[in-house]
Parts: sequence; structure tokens; C-alpha cells
Amino acid sequence: MEGAQENPAESSSSVLRSEEPARGPEVLPQEESESCSRSLEAAPKKLCGYLNKFGGKGPIRGWKSRWFFYDEKKRRLYYSRTAQDANPLDSIDLSSAVFDCKADAEEGTFEIKTPSRIITLKAATKQVMLYWLQQLQMKRWEFHNSPPAPPVVPDATLAGNGPALRLELEQEEVELEEFLCPVQTPPGLVGAAAALQPVPAMPLALQNISLKHLGTEIQNTMYNIRGNRQASGTGHGPPGEDAPLSGEPQRAEQPLPSDPSTPDPADSPKPTPKSSLTANLLQKAKRQNNTFPLFAEGLTRNRTAQEKVLALEQQVLMLTKELKSQKELVRILHKALEAAQQEKRASSAYLAAEDKDRLELVRHQVRQIAELGRRLEALERERESLAQTASLQEQQVRELQQHVQLLMDKNQAKQQVICKLSEQVTQTFMRPPPQPSVPSGTADRDVLSQQEKMEHLKDDIEAYRTQNRFLNSEIHQVTKIWRRVAEKERALLMKCAYLQAKNCQVESKYLAGLRRLQETMGGEANDCSELLRQLIQEALQWEAREASAEGVELSPISEYDEYGFLTVPNYEMEDLKLLAKIQALEVHSHHLLAHEAVERPLRERWAALGDLTPSVELKQLLRAGVPREHRPRVWRWLVHLRIQHLWSPGRYQELLSRGQVHEHPAARQIELDLNRTFPNNKHFTCPASSYPDKLRRVLLAFSWQNPTIGYCQGLNRLAAIALLVLEEEECAFWCLVAIVETIMPADYYSKTLTSSQVDQRVLQDLLSEKLPRLMAHLAQHRVDLSFVTFNWFLVVFADSLISNILLRVWDAFLYEGIKVVFRYALAIFKYNEEEILRLHDGLEIYQYLRFFTKTICNSQKLMNIAFNDMNPFPMKQLRQLRTAHREQLEPELRELERLKAEYLETRNSQAPVVPEDCASEDEVEGEA
Repeated sequence: MEGAQENPAESSSSVLRSEEPARGPEVLPQEESESCSRSLEAAPKKLCGYLNKFGGKGPIRGWKSRWFFYDEKKRRLYYSRTAQDANPLDSIDLSSAVFDCKADAEEGTFEIKTPSRIITLKAATKQVMLYWLQQLQMKRWEFHNSPPAPPVVPDATLAGNGPALRLELEQEEVELEEFLCPVQTPPGLVGAAAALQPVPAMPLALQNISLKHLGTEIQNTMYNIRGNRQASGTGHGPPGEDAPLSGEPQRAEQPLPSDPSTPDPADSPKPTPKSSLTANLLQKAKRQNNTFPLFAEGLTRNRTAQEKVLALEQQVLMLTKELKSQKELVRILHKALEAAQQEKRASSAYLAAEDKDRLELVRHQVRQIAELGRRLEALERERESLAQTASLQEQQVRELQQHVQLLMDKNQAKQQVICKLSEQVTQTFMRPPPQPSVPSGTADRDVLSQQEKMEHLKDDIEAYRTQNRFLNSEIHQVTKIWRRVAEKERALLMKCAYLQAKNCQVESKYLAGLRRLQETMGGEANDCSELLRQLIQEALQWEAREASAEGVELSPISEYDEYGFLTVPNYEMEDLKLLAKIQALEVHSHHLLAHEAVERPLRERWAALGDLTPSVELKQLLRAGVPREHRPRVWRWLVHLRIQHLWSPGRYQELLSRGQVHEHPAARQIELDLNRTFPNNKHFTCPASSYPDKLRRVLLAFSWQNPTIGYCQGLNRLAAIALLVLEEEECAFWCLVAIVETIMPADYYSKTLTSSQVDQRVLQDLLSEKLPRLMAHLAQHRVDLSFVTFNWFLVVFADSLISNILLRVWDAFLYEGIKVVFRYALAIFKYNEEEILRLHDGLEIYQYLRFFTKTICNSQKLMNIAFNDMNPFPMKQLRQLRTAHREQLEPELRELERLKAEYLETRNSQAPVVPEDCASEDEVEGEA
């Protein structure tokens, strides 16, 4: 290329120079403007300028003029509508970006591809496009080969590092020249000088406005209007001149709202006069808050080091592919450049010569044309000769094919002859020819020897038959013995299970007796209370000692169950510890007793079920409970049955990528609730577990899937249960969608929880109908059950029942719907009705209701109550009760909203009363 070229080392090293604080420029006279232009030319080159960005939707889709500038500290490419805007519209992360320039596209068009989106840009000229591409590649290289930018220090501090940095950049420049020579800086189109140029005009003013970032556009417009007023008020220039190029609004005038996508004006200094445009543009990038990540979007802070290494390896592969494509592009551009230069030299020589020389050039061209014509004729003759050769080759191929056909026919004839000869040989062996006559003595000896051989063979056959019969009888006897031993072992195992179940029952009764004795004695006798305390402590630790002493147990009570829940919850209170141990023993006892009678036939029925289709048999099996090995498959089928009209491939990954680009307002509440999810489950309390991260992603994806709900307390436990069973994030996400959007009624998880309140009133009516004695007893002591049952319905008993019973409830709930929740709520009160009736104090009843669901151990008994004793339970009656209570509840909610609005209006209308001895906050700030 001709002309002076920009030194990339100087352009790149300028990023390390100190930045002056941004000061708003003023409208200067002509002499000062010229001096300002000269200072801009002498200033370090910054990567900034106007480009057209393709975007928008619908009728306003098209090219939009945008001011792009690169922030050296944030390592991001920001863009705004004009160079004078205070807040950028958005930014592009260059750490994992790929740059593409297509040959068949419009001149000056190139693309920036990031993992989340593709940005199409268009420069004014081809040279500007190449300059941007080369500079962006260098910035990306600097990002991956240097640590984050250090804080701003004086120029004198960086002067010592200048030679080393310059040497490194010069080496990089030499490597770059192997593929593409440094592009000359387009004058006036890039850098700080481009901000002095007028904004590129668009056909429609509305077309250039970003409706996606409308709030930022309004802020920039208000800031520019205020800047114009300040400039006209200070009197530094005539009113008719242009507004200042850039500047920052003062904090006292208009504090901007905090937004991760916009810079924070609280950290920016007040506008000061006569600052260079370069420093002002850098100050805009500096004001971006710390929420912009320094790494790529795929390397979030919460990932492990191994995941970061994998992501970086993927980036290296992407960059290697991009480098290959860029090399190929450079070669193509080199060839095009050589052809253009050759054509340019020929055209220049033709235009610069005289008439005689031009005639000679024309003659030379005619001679060249004649020479090319002769070469063309020679090539044509060569083509004809090659065509003849090809035709000869085709003839030879046809002859060879005929020869092969003849050989195949000959081979087939030989095969027929071989078959005939084989048949003759077979017939000859079947009918042997007459043997020649031999002497009679020789024939008799041969016959005798053959007879002896036959007798020996008969003896061998008889021996083998005898051995075979013996071995068969031995195998039969051993098989009978093995079967008898197996039956005896099975009977002994059943007897051991029964004895262990009885042992658990005796132990639970012993612990219950200790608990009642402790409640009865209280603190009356010190000696007896100390002895009681020791007995309780020994009872709680007895199981561990027993396991270590015996060494082998049939079915010990493990610390955690198969889904990670604590078998014996670790409560702080001593009586609750006893209660948890009693409950664990009773559950274990019921499981041992029901294993052979109930569990084994149920597993056999599930194994023989085959394909899942809605049927009465499947309904009965789901009510009885799904075995653990079949539960993930059954739940996936039930969820798909619910959300097949909502499901779309790739939807979950799309929602996750949306959450990575924009933070959802509910993200903070989700983070708070993650640590509160199932504190008695090892999968959500272990620091090394991956379940909390999975749960976070599922809840964030659902908040984007259903913006009307976003996140409601209780959804974390629903999603956690789905994760424990299904294990896959996407399956758990769709399970949560199925529960909230298809199984539960509308407004169940809204802000007002309207449907949830309606169901609590419906439950009160059903309890009055099914359990009138219990409801009369609770009404006598003024006990409101909604304090206990509201959470049952909201999280489908996730916090109330033990895991063995909870998952059986969910098996039927995913198939039949919320009617199952009503059935089990009634069954729980029926199961504990007698215990509640024995209590005659309201406070004592509330304390019992707080943990009484944990005392339910017999899942078979609870299921029989729910699906047999509570009948009839028609869905029509449930719908009628819901409709009636909703008609009563909605006017009450409207009245409540009206009273709330009146209260807020009254409070806002009253002036705040400040005590005489206290100063207001404004006065304190004024004094300061």
C-alpha cells in the first residue's frame, strides 16, 4: 500500500498510557479549534469510530449508525448512537469473539460472532473495514496474552516498561506481517478525530433510534439537552454553535438509575472545561461499573477451575479455526491485490505515454492477443487429442467387459460340469462295483475282526450310557438339595426380618416410654432425671454399638435413605431427637414387614407392565407407589404427558443462555432460598455436591419461562424433588413447568395466591364433611388449620412427609392432579385424629400440628385411608366448592387492596414529623 502507514506498536502501546480525567469540551473559536485538532492528531490513537450496525425488528429492521469505542480496562467494545452520548447502548465481549469477512457480502460488511449472538457491521470503505478487523484481532490477542489492565498510574511509572512492551508488540507486528500487512489508518474515519465529524445521516430519524434500549436513549437525550443548556449558560460560545462533544452529568442534577448494562454516573467526575476528546471517550468507557465480566460469558465465576480450563481450550480451538480462515482470506486478498496492482500499472503506463507509445502498446497488446489465440488453438488441439484418447479408453473398457463376460460364462459351464461329476461320484459310492473274488480264508478272517470291533464298540456304548445315567441322577440330587437349602435360607431371612421388625417395634416402644417418663418427671428428682438422661443417651447411641459388635446385620438403618434424606433427623431438642429415632424405627419395621407381602408383588407387577399407557391398572399401580428403579422412567412419561403441548426442543438451553445475558430480578431471591432447600438432605448440604448449581439453573430458567410468576417461595422445593428423582436438569425443569402450569390451578403461585387461599377454604369444608368430630374439637379451641395446611398444598407435602411416603404421594399426584393432595390431607388428619382429640389446649394442639406429619410411618395404612376411607370424592364436588369460595374471596381481596391504597394515600399526604431536637437528613447533608 502507498502512503504513510500507522505503526501498530504505537497504536497498541497507547492503551497503556495514562488517562486524563474526562472534562466536557467547550465551543472554541476557530484558532483554538485548529489547535485542538492538532492536539487530537498528536494524541495516542484510540480504537473508535462510526459504523453501521444491522439490527431491529419488523419495519424498522435495517442499518443503524452507531459510535463504537473500545475500553482498554474492561476489554469490551461499547457502542452508542452518537459520540456525545454519556451512556452506551450495549457492549460486545471480544474475549471469545470470532471475526468474519465474507467475499460475497456488500463492500465494507463484516461480522463479529460471539457465543450468544452475531453482530453484522458495515464500514464506510473497504480500508476502514480491514482496519477495524485488524485492530479487533490485536485487542483480542492482547486480552488472551495479558492480565487484566492495571489501575491508572502516571506516565512516568509506565515509562520504564515502555521498551519491553514495544519490543513485544513489534514481534507481534512482524508475525502479523506474514499474513497481512498493517492497514493504513483511515484519516478522519476512525480514532478520536472521527468524533469531530458530523453524525452519519440516516433516511429516517426514527430508524436510527434503538427501541430495545429506549431507557438509555432517553437518558442520553436528556443529558445532551442539559449539556446544551450548560454550554449556553457558561457563555463559552455563541448560542448557535454545536453542543459539546461529550461530558458527564453532575450527580446533584440527575442521578441515573443503577443498571448493569449502563455506566454508573456516581463514579464519574463533574464536567470540567477544555478536555481532549480522546480522554473524554476513554472516561466514558471507564465509567462502566464492575458488573461487566472480565472473562467470556462461558467462564462465569461460579464454575470450577476444570470447567474454566475446558472452556479456555474450546476458545483456543475456535481461535485456531478463525486463524486458518483469516489466513485463507489473506491469501485471497493478496491475489486480488496483485491483480489490481498489475492492472493499475498497465493503465498508468497507457495513460502516461504519447500517441506513438500508445500505438506501440496497442500493437503489443494485439500481439499478446494473437499469442493467446495461438495458445488457445494449441489447447483446443490438445483437448481433441485427449477426447480421442478417452474414446479409445472407453472402447478398451468395453472390450474388457466383454472378455470378463465370456470368462464368467466359461466359469459357469465348468461349475455345471463339476456338479454332474459330483453326482456320478456319489452314485458310484452308493452302488459299489462288484469286488473281485478273494480266497475264502482271507474273507473269514476279515469278517471275524470286524465282528470283534463291533462287540468292543457295543461295550463302550453301554458304559457311556451307564455313566450318563449316573451323572443325570447326581445332577438331579444336587439340584434338589440346592432348592431345599435356598427355601430354608429364604425362610430364615423372612424370620430374621420379622424378628428385626419386632425388635424395632420394641425399641420404639422403649424410647416412647422413656420420652413419656421424661415428660412426666420433669425436673423433680435429680438422681432419677440423671439416670433417665443416661438411658436416653444410650438408646440413641445403641444402634452404632450394636453394628460394630455384631459385624453383620440383615438390614441396618443407614444414616441416609436412597434419595439422600437423613433417616434420623438431627434436631436440637432432646425430645425431638427421641421422636425422630422412634419414627425411623417404626418406618424400618413397617418396611421389613411389608417387603415380602407388598413390595415384592408390586415390583413384579411393574416389571411385567411394559409400555406405559393411561389405564385403570396404571392408576392403581401409581397409587400403590412406583419402585425406585422404575420411578425416573415413569415420571418422565407422566411429565411428557402433561407438557407435550408446551415442549419444544432446545427451549431449556435457550432460557439458560438468556439468563447469562440478562440477570433476572428474581435471581437474588433464588440465591437466598438455595441454602434453605432441604437442610436434612446430603445432596443440598454437601459443599462438593452439584445439586445446588443444577437447582439454581432450573429455577432461573423457569423464571424466564413464566415471567408472570418469575419465582415464588416453594418452587425451590418442587424443583429439588424433581432433581432428586429425575437427576437431569432439563427433565426437572419440565417437571416444574408441568406442576405449575398444567396440574395446579391458575394464580396458585401468583403474588396474591388466590387459588391457594381458595383451596384452603375448600379443605375446611371437606374436613367438616369427612371428619366432623375433629373439626368441632378444633373449632372449640379456635385452631386455624390453614397455618399448617397452606404449605402442604404449596409444595405438595415436600417439607412435611418422610421421603418414603412423599414420593408415593407424588407418583399419584403427577397422574391424577391436585385431587390427590386433598385426599392425602384428609387422610393425614384421619390418621392422627385420636391423638389430636386427646389434646385440650390450643397451644398444645398447635405444637403437635407442627410436627405430627413426621410421626406417620405406615404408608400402606395412609394410602388406604386416602383412596378408600375418604370415598366418595367426586371431582365435580371439588369444582363446585372452588367456584363458590372464589366468588366469596375475590370481593374480599378487592376490598383489601382498596384499604391498602387508601392507607398509602393517607400516609403519603401527611408530612413527616421531625422531633425538635433531631435534624433532618437534608439538614445534615447541608451542614456537611
